[in-house]
Amino acid sequence: MDRRHGQRHVKKRGSFFRRLLGLLIVVAAAYWVVFYIMPNRQHVDPDWKGLERPVFVKGELTGYSATGTGDGLLLPLPLLQEYVDPSIRYEAATKSVILSTGNELLYMQENKTDASLNNKPLQLRLAPEVKGGVTYLPTATLEDLYGFEVQEDKDTGAVLLMSAGESVPLGKVKGDAGGKTVALRTEATVHAPIVADMPPGAPVRIWKEAEEGWLYVQLDSGYTGYAKTGDIIPDGDKTVEVKPVAPSRAERSWKGKPVNLIWEAVYERKPDPNAIGKLPGVNVVSPTWFRIVDTDGNVRSQADSAYVQWAHAQGMEVWGLLSNSFEADLTTQALSTYEKRMRTIVQMLEYADLYNLDGINIDFENVYTKDGENVTQFMRELKPMAQAKNLIVSIDVTPKSNSEMWSLFLDRRSLGPLTDFLIVMAYDEHWAASPKAGSVASLPWVKKAMNRIINEDEVPPEKLILGVPLYTRIWTETPVDGKTKVSSKAVSMNAVDKIINEKKLKPTFDESAGQNYVEYKEEGVLRKIWIEDKTSLKARVELAQSLGLGGIGSWNRSFANPTAWEALQGIHK
Repeated sequence: MDRRHGQRHVKKRGSFFRRLLGLLIVVAAAYWVVFYIMPNRQHVDPDWKGLERPVFVKGELTGYSATGTGDGLLLPLPLLQEYVDPSIRYEAATKSVILSTGNELLYMQENKTDASLNNKPLQLRLAPEVKGGVTYLPTATLEDLYGFEVQEDKDTGAVLLMSAGESVPLGKVKGDAGGKTVALRTEATVHAPIVADMPPGAPVRIWKEAEEGWLYVQLDSGYTGYAKTGDIIPDGDKTVEVKPVAPSRAERSWKGKPVNLIWEAVYERKPDPNAIGKLPGVNVVSPTWFRIVDTDGNVRSQADSAYVQWAHAQGMEVWGLLSNSFEADLTTQALSTYEKRMRTIVQMLEYADLYNLDGINIDFENVYTKDGENVTQFMRELKPMAQAKNLIVSIDVTPKSNSEMWSLFLDRRSLGPLTDFLIVMAYDEHWAASPKAGSVASLPWVKKAMNRIINEDEVPPEKLILGVPLYTRIWTETPVDGKTKVSSKAVSMNAVDKIINEKKLKPTFDESAGQNYVEYKEEGVLRKIWIEDKTSLKARVELAQSLGLGGIGSWNRSFANPTAWEALQGIHK
């Protein structure tokens, strides 16, 4: 082979590879310039392009779509439950929707323009509709109720929803009219595709600061994306004003003034006001006059005008107590529908008018856990109706426990905003049939019960009234077959004083319970009493004051003696 000829071939191949390498370097450099130096000019459509009425909240696509347009715009119920009011109630049996605020209760039914506001007839311009198995509600009606604001873009169909009280910074795109547009990109980089070309002066909502030098903004058209901070000029704020609400009676009359309530237990016989005497320091009485008596929600009354007149003459408000008769099955039925709940509410409001009551105290006990939502819904519907009548609304709750029928059904977190006061029945730590003798309400147990509701359920202390016992239990411990059988009976303060005096007993202070204690033997058995007296009541008053509670509520007047009023009067100091 000719050596010179072979060298020529090698030189040609080497030259080819050098040219190819150079070309690759040029291509790579061009790619690097295009994708890492030059801004991306590719345009893409947003994910929601093609949706008819996509709804946005806080600059984010909700996944829900509205229907209709303009004055005929309707919003889907699931959207409203997720973003506006999670407590909106839908009752399938009647195809009805129940919405409430602090002072308004709105009832609507699918495909009907007949509605009610605070149980008074209301004619809707648009009826709720059902499309694809989803209920849609008229936007204009909801804007009036909740005070939110909806903006609809006629070109893209995008719907922007802002809640009452919500605020967002505004801006406008930098530049002169007719000037160069500004890119709105899918990510906070110039190499991301462009969602929209924003003309100078275009208004935007600035939802957040993104990576350094970028803002996440939204056009009125609904288009959202990232723009350079320098391309957006701040232009004030957009705030949806909260609808003004008149202060409630509680806010006007009880703010900064502690409640000193006593319950008046009314059974078969009406109490004689003339025999009660003075109750110094007491400013509210709550007679147990009303109870739900059937599965339709009808209410039976034992109210007494003479008692109300006596209380008002003493400067005391009257909060009539409504119970569920403590019957679980009755409660299941009576609270099961809007119609039945409203029957109870309307009757109670009529009784409030008839007897000149100042408030309504709800005492629902022995309730299945599954019915807890209906108890909350009852309060949700009662509150605006009672507020319109200038009535105080309170509900009695137990300390938190794992007891299904007495505690677990109570959603104290939700009940807090739906009432003027939650009255915590902080007693029966050791109940009538307790297998162990002990205090009805030891001070540490009471303190823990109140703190749990304040801290775990976030109920403001000033909305809580501490329920205290004016009774105690005499415990009997009887030896039976090598074991101790425990029984008890509830007695009044006077009954305990009589035992102490007759048997010449000397109470000792039980520091662990925070109250006085005596024990004695009688008829071969041991009796134990953790005493409710001036000492224990004074300690509870001081606890209520230290926690900043709204007051004290005592069960019940007939168990008390004059020393009780003296101790409880300390709540006003």
